[in-house]
Amino acid sequence: MENCHDILCRVQNELNEYSKADRRIGEIILEDPNEVVNLSIGKFAALAEVSDPTIVRFCRSLGFDGFKEFKLQLVRELATGTPFVHREVKPGDTAVDYIQKVGHSTIENLSNVVNKLDSTGIDKASLTLANASWIEFWGFGASAAVAADAYHKFFRLGIPCNSYSDSHMQSMSASVVRQDSVVVAISHTGRSRELIKNVRLAKESGAYVIGITSPGSPLANECSQALCVDLDEDTNVFTPLISRLAHLLILDILVVGVSLLRGQKVTDRLKRMKKALAQKRLQEWGDYES
Repeated sequence: MENCHDILCRVQNELNEYSKADRRIGEIILEDPNEVVNLSIGKFAALAEVSDPTIVRFCRSLGFDGFKEFKLQLVRELATGTPFVHREVKPGDTAVDYIQKVGHSTIENLSNVVNKLDSTGIDKASLTLANASWIEFWGFGASAAVAADAYHKFFRLGIPCNSYSDSHMQSMSASVVRQDSVVVAISHTGRSRELIKNVRLAKESGAYVIGITSPGSPLANECSQALCVDLDEDTNVFTPLISRLAHLLILDILVVGVSLLRGQKVTDRLKRMKKALAQKRLQEWGDYES
């Protein structure tokens, strides 16, 4: 389908020709297409009272490979030139609307992440990171910002570390990384080709690789250990918001876990660092000299 505006028109025109099940699907799409793009295939199937394969067959009848591609095209039609930043936000929403939508959605999703986190996996990853002689944080795009934030926090704990968002730097480092080193690979989709290649190379060099990614993703399957975050956020359509915050949250949790394991020496180091930083801050407005 070269013209994404054909989607709703075609469903409308062919509605009377559909089977009973397909008609229910079509009616839901026509009634509230903005809601459809927010649904997973399972939720959409339940709403239409059909099976997941029926949804897939319906999408294929319209010329798409599956539900994911169908939603992508539908989003483009509905956005009509407006960047589709957040799945809950619709064109025309006021500031009051999108403040509430973004805020409540974020709180709900992060709460779900916390409730589903594997505490055994967190314990294992924290112990591995606490005993590492060197840590590298890898990520591309939005995940690069998460990797940089992780480096900043682990550096404060006194653990030698770095972050790389360039695939060539990752590759070079992976080829010479030591066996007592840990690589933390961050990717929501877990399908970044270069990241996966570099993870394989790091493992061949003897490094332990912790993946922060989606369950069942190619990256999760390649890592020594995967801390999986199951979020219904299609970053092929939407700007990575919730997934980025979820990954930041997991790394904050790991920082705390490592701090507890390393004990008093971390506390002493942080005290010295805070004291040094305090000397660089203005204590009173009167200290400022123009």
